[in-house]
Amino acid sequence: MIGFANSRVSFTAKLFEINWLLVVLIFLVGLVGVIMIFAATDGVWSSGASQHFTRLIVFGIVMLGVALVDTKVWYDLAYPAYAVALLLLVGVEFFGVSVNGSQRWLDLIFIRLQPSEIMKLAIVLALARYFHDLPQWRVSRVSGLFVALVFIILPMSLILRQPDLGTTLLVGATGITLIFLAGVNWKIILSALATSLIAVPLFFRFGLKEYQRARIRTFLDPTIDPTGASYHITQSKIALGSGGVSGKGFMNGTQRQLEYVPENRTDFIFTVIGEEFGLIGSLMTMGLYFAVIALCAWLSYQCKHVFSRLMILGITTTFILYIFINLAMVMGLVPVVGVPLPLISYGGTVIMTVMFGFGLILSAHLHRQNDLPKSHV
Repeated sequence: MIGFANSRVSFTAKLFEINWLLVVLIFLVGLVGVIMIFAATDGVWSSGASQHFTRLIVFGIVMLGVALVDTKVWYDLAYPAYAVALLLLVGVEFFGVSVNGSQRWLDLIFIRLQPSEIMKLAIVLALARYFHDLPQWRVSRVSGLFVALVFIILPMSLILRQPDLGTTLLVGATGITLIFLAGVNWKIILSALATSLIAVPLFFRFGLKEYQRARIRTFLDPTIDPTGASYHITQSKIALGSGGVSGKGFMNGTQRQLEYVPENRTDFIFTVIGEEFGLIGSLMTMGLYFAVIALCAWLSYQCKHVFSRLMILGITTTFILYIFINLAMVMGLVPVVGVPLPLISYGGTVIMTVMFGFGLILSAHLHRQNDLPKSHV
């Protein structure tokens, strides 16, 4: 009875110690998504808004459950999680479901799973553990970097075959950022950037499919195919610009009502915010995102272990890249890629992985004083 009472007290104490400010901010962003999906579907609650709200609640509970788990558990599961995510990506190659020409999903009957979303978390866990275990003097050595690059390149090559260029770049950028945060020498970073610049033309010619090259060409010159490849971005700009400073008002967006902007409840949902709430609503949404990012950075600063710090910063980096790529895409600053706006765009696997990721961040901060093992690699 005493043990049970102590366990209950410990559980209650942990709940109080969770950073509830981050939880509140996350749910505020999610509620923006519920409202905008409701608007994007002409006020039909059952056409996405109710599902998004339900997922927000369910995965919010999961997030809190993840937060209560000791960071050592996530340290132990880092490599197995990466292996499972990699196997799921291989499974997509053989058993994947094809939608709109892209084979990215596994149909598990009760849920359609997108393994590339799971890999976004798995790569962070694996690299955070790897650099936690790696002696600092080996971080900039070829032997140390080679393993880290293998961790990154394997999933990138599988995701690119689906094809999903946006997620491929996101996974790669997250991995490279973690290598940088681990303390790699600046000379190596500059050399890698120089090599990347040389490789870009070759990748454009041999690494992309024709429709992906077409997106880049129309991004550079939208007049090439205004009713085809550049239609999305042209209509997106019109919707954002028509909102002006204060917007046309909730449910009054004409571009949305006439369905000029495709995918306006998923990848292009920010156009609904811009048209109906204008510059003010857009800036308020970005302000909420900035508050979440700033708070996560502050939480990482409070952690004493390399694994915890890198895990928080890696997940936060993925979150930032989600936002940056999506907003840049709808504003016409980068070519169109399939990257949703986190917590706002409609999508089950995305909100699941994002909320699970925030659970890991809360766990790392909650257990920041606990000791972590250090295996030698």
